[in-house]
Amino acid sequence: MTRIISALSEVSQQYDALFVDLWGCVHNGVKALPGAVSALREYRAGGGRVVLVTNSPRPRAGVKKQLVHFGVPDDTWDTIATSGDSARSAMYRGVVGQKVWHIGPPTDLKFFEPLQVVENPLTIERVELEQAEGMVCTGPFDSLADPDVMRPQFLMAKQMGLPLLCANPDIVVDRGDVREWCAGALAGLYSEMGGESLYFGKPHPPIYDLARRRLAALGTPVPDDRILAIGDGVLTDIAGAMGEDIDSLFISGGLAAEETNTSDQPDPDSLTSYLQKEMSNPTYTIGHLR
Repeated sequence: MTRIISALSEVSQQYDALFVDLWGCVHNGVKALPGAVSALREYRAGGGRVVLVTNSPRPRAGVKKQLVHFGVPDDTWDTIATSGDSARSAMYRGVVGQKVWHIGPPTDLKFFEPLQVVENPLTIERVELEQAEGMVCTGPFDSLADPDVMRPQFLMAKQMGLPLLCANPDIVVDRGDVREWCAGALAGLYSEMGGESLYFGKPHPPIYDLARRRLAALGTPVPDDRILAIGDGVLTDIAGAMGEDIDSLFISGGLAAEETNTSDQPDPDSLTSYLQKEMSNPTYTIGHLR
């Protein structure tokens, strides 16, 4: 059963590196969370490495700009691994074909910028659904609309046998006090309808492979038993860590704040009930990263 802790520093000396989720842990979609900033600064000051591992469909450079906008200081992290980078690599290797229908807002168009790290990348052409060989989903067209609005298009796509590349497996995020749908909700609907969805973010292996490569590029190899994954999503962050056999710290005051009755710290009985229901077993739990 998970151990409730009151501060990252209680356990951080056991780990040489952190794989840290962003949304709900380091920022709330509007601004940086001061307790998280202090905790990560303290950890890095002691020699630890911080890899921000995010299901953002944006490239690493785009996430870095977003962090500046939210007020997350550069001295809280060392490198970034995004599901967007992992998914882009797969797209340019041709996993959903050359002609793709893009599902997502115009702000995600940087996903289609040329990628230099793939040898002989495919030339990707964005087309309408009727001409597509596959679909690329970076998010809903409208993040507040029920995913069911996509059923007609998905029915056509299924009949055409189109695979869907999901650049962000998150189902929902909270932007401040507003809950929004993510690409994972659409990919889940398409799979439920019998379509093929391909995932490249947490909890799936490709993003952890990328995170390990980014960590190794910092110069010091870190074994898995010295890595702690931190996140507020039991179906993404914690499930991914469990699948990779990495210790995890569950932030109960994020997506599951209501279910775990978390204000400052989770209610132990509510936390136990929630984790049992979700069949999740994080190594540690804390109300908020601090």
